[in-house]
Amino acid sequence: MQHPTVERSSYQRVWSLAWPMILSNISVPLLGAVDTAILGHLDSPEFLSGVAIGASVMSMLLWAFGFLRMGTTGLVARTSGSDASDDSGAAWLLRALSLALVLGLALLLLASPLLATIVQWMNASASAAPHALAYLQIRLLSAPLALANFALLGFFIGRQDSRAPLFILLAANLLNILLDFALIMGLGFGARGAAMATVCADIFAFAFGLHLLKRVETDIWQQLARNLYAADFFPWRRAAPWLELLRINGDLFVRTCLLLLTLTFFTAQGAAQGDAVLAANAILLQLLMMTSYALDGFAHATEALVGEAVGKKSSPLFYSTVRSASIWALGSASAITLVLVFARDWILPLFTDMEAVLSQAHGVYWWLCALPLLAVWSYQLDGVFIGAGKSRQMRDTMFVATVLIFFPSWWLTRDWGNHGVWFSLFLWTGARSLGLLIYFRVYTLGKSWM
Repeated sequence: MQHPTVERSSYQRVWSLAWPMILSNISVPLLGAVDTAILGHLDSPEFLSGVAIGASVMSMLLWAFGFLRMGTTGLVARTSGSDASDDSGAAWLLRALSLALVLGLALLLLASPLLATIVQWMNASASAAPHALAYLQIRLLSAPLALANFALLGFFIGRQDSRAPLFILLAANLLNILLDFALIMGLGFGARGAAMATVCADIFAFAFGLHLLKRVETDIWQQLARNLYAADFFPWRRAAPWLELLRINGDLFVRTCLLLLTLTFFTAQGAAQGDAVLAANAILLQLLMMTSYALDGFAHATEALVGEAVGKKSSPLFYSTVRSASIWALGSASAITLVLVFARDWILPLFTDMEAVLSQAHGVYWWLCALPLLAVWSYQLDGVFIGAGKSRQMRDTMFVATVLIFFPSWWLTRDWGNHGVWFSLFLWTGARSLGLLIYFRVYTLGKSWM
C-alpha cells in the first residue's frame, strides 16, 4: 500500500503541474470560440462555415504533427528522470526543433497548391468555399513556426515546467483575440482577418518561447551549441537517437492523423447537411475541444511525472501518479458535465443568435454532455502511454476505434442525420478509452512499464 504522505505529495505534484496547463490549454479552444462567436454574429453563416472548414483543415494539416509536442515531452521527461546530463534534454529539443522546421517548410510548399481541392473535398457550399480557401492560404504561412512551437511546449512540459506554456499560450492567444476584433469587426476582413490574426500569434509565440527558454534554462544556448557541434549529434554519425525520435513520432503521427481524419470527416458530414448544421456542429465541437483541452491538463502532468518515474524505474511513483491524476481528472470531468447540462441556455447564445443554428445545436446537445465522462479515460491513458514511451499501443487503439468502430457506425446510422454522426463519435471515444484500458491492464499485470 502507498504511504499516505507519498500519496498526498503525488496529488500535490499533479495539481501543481496540471493547473497551469489547464489554463493554457483552455486558451487554445477559447481562441477558436472567440473566432466562432465573432463570425457567428456577422450577417451571414457563410463566414462561420468557411472558417469552420478552414480551421478543420488546418487542424488536419498542423495537428497531424502534434507528435512533436507529445514525443518531445516523453523523451525529455524520461531523460530528466534518469541520470543523463542536462545536455541530453537539450539534444532532444534540438532534434525536435530541426524536425519541426523541416516538416513545416515541406507542409507549406506541398500543401499550398492543393488547398482548393481540399476545400472541395470538405463539401463546402458555394458561399462558404471562398472564405475557407482565403483562410487556409493565409494560415499556412506560419506552419514552420507553428510546428516549432509544438517542440518548445513539449520540452517545457517534459521538464515539469507548466508555467512557461501557460505564459506562451495565454499571451499569444490574447494577441490573437485582440487582432480578431481589430481585423474582423474593425476592418471587416472576415475569414482573412481570422487567419491573419493567428499567423501573427504563431510568430509571437515562437519568439516569446525562445525568450522564456533562456530565462528558465539559463545555459540552454550553451547546451544546444554543445550538441550542435558534437561530432555524434547528426544522424549520419549516430543514428540511434534519431531513429528513436522517428519511431515514437511515427506512431504518434499515424495516431494523430486517424484522430483528425475522424474529426474532419465529422465536420464534412455536417457540411453535407447544410450551413446551419455545419455551424451548429462547429459550435459544439468548440465546446468539446474546450473540455478536452481542460482535461488534457491532467494528462500533460501525467506525461511528465510518468516519464520521470520510468526514467527512475520507480513503480511507486508511477502508480501514485496514475492514481492521483485519474482522480483529479474524473472529478473535473464530472464538474464539466454538470456545467454543460445546467448552463445550456446560457452557453449556446454566446456563440450565435441565428435561430436555425441554435435549433440544430439544441437537437444534438446531449451527446456533447455525455462525452466528457467517457473521454476522460482516453485522455488520461494517453498521458500514461506518452510518458512511458509506448506509442505503438496508442496508434493501434486509434486505428481500431477509427476504422473498425467510427466509420462502420456512421455507415449504419446514415439515416439518423446529425444524430448518427454524433452517435458514431460517442462510440469512437468509448473505443479509444476501452482499448487503452485493456493495454494498461496487460502491462500492469505483466509489470512491463519500466
